[in-house]
Amino acid sequence: MSANPPTRRITTATLAKMALQRQPITMLTAYDYPTAAILDQAGIDCLLVGDSLSMVVQGRETTLPVTLDQMIYHAEMVGRAAQRAFVVVDLPFPEGQLSLQRTLRAGARILQETTCHAVKLEGGSEQADRIAALANAGIPVMAHVGLRPQSVHQAGGYRVQRDAERLINDATVAQQAGAFAVLIECVAAPITAQITQTLTVPTIGIGSGPDVSGQVLVTHDLLGLTAGHVPKFAKAYANLRQTITSAVQQFGQEVRNGQYPGQEHSF
Repeated sequence: MSANPPTRRITTATLAKMALQRQPITMLTAYDYPTAAILDQAGIDCLLVGDSLSMVVQGRETTLPVTLDQMIYHAEMVGRAAQRAFVVVDLPFPEGQLSLQRTLRAGARILQETTCHAVKLEGGSEQADRIAALANAGIPVMAHVGLRPQSVHQAGGYRVQRDAERLINDATVAQQAGAFAVLIECVAAPITAQITQTLTVPTIGIGSGPDVSGQVLVTHDLLGLTAGHVPKFAKAYANLRQTITSAVQQFGQEVRNGQYPGQEHSF
């Protein structure tokens, strides 16, 4: 990627051009205004308001409990903060699993009630009708194939996906239905490479190797804020959990010993 990212708004056309020119696309999760503003100003191309907020922000065990209203609440903040980045919002469970009309209403609400630009829908070939309906309604949709966190109970846990025929078919059908990009999660790297070679739309990988148009990570993992298990593919570029803990402990100590507030902090 260029050392000086463009200042103009990223669009689906921008992402398609970047993929065509083999210019890597960067994507990170965001759930609030200040974080989104920092990521946007740092030059990240895409922000994902992921249903991962159920786990990362709300402390749940899966992505299933988060509601559409909660997604819109967080997406509205992120959308206002993003001046350049393209913002994608997850359609939470079960908005993409029930009726076609419900999926369309959910997608329409996200675009209407936030300033975000697209939705992400879990599923492959079985979601073709929904992808087509969203795209035909003018709602850009990113498909999500491979590991599907909203189907974690049916899948029996979080596992690397290795069924090449099914995965390539899912991604191909999603593209044919109108998806502007395909996110590939926890898929064996050689299969991911085949998918990227097969498609003409951008592919965004997470835990799926290097042969994609771009990469996405959960920002809390990247910053070292995640407690407990961290996926193998998640690289921590900082240890803010330790930094925050040290700062808070120092504050507590200074309050207890009367060192804070000092004269310089008083009126």
